[in-house]
Amino acid sequence: MTRQIIRTDRAPAAIGPYSQAVRVGRTVYLSGQIPLDPQTMELVAGEIEVQTRRVFDNLQAVAEAAGGGLADLVKLNVFLTDLGHFARVNQVMGEYFQEPYPARAAIGVAALPRGAAIEMDGILELAD
Repeated sequence: MTRQIIRTDRAPAAIGPYSQAVRVGRTVYLSGQIPLDPQTMELVAGEIEVQTRRVFDNLQAVAEAAGGGLADLVKLNVFLTDLGHFARVNQVMGEYFQEPYPARAAIGVAALPRGAAIEMDGILELAD
């Protein structure tokens, strides 16, 4: 199958040798998003809830550029430098998703790019 590279200005530009997402058939592999503002390419300031919303907004923008949305997400990986934030991240996730929820993993990590507190990636399965 042919790989289609997905790119949008509504999400942060890749800060390395990778694509925002790659679509193969109906499956879209979303690269990790940290809470970067796509206009300034700076980390958003604020509590973990603000950062989490920025990450979901970035993922949503890339998902839409691929022809889908967060409702098409089948797998979500959440990386946190402090697992103590998990309940607050979970609360924000409830603002963005309705049942059926995607499969999810939450992983504690020592550090993330640019000193971010959270990063997420995922896999979409599109209907077409």
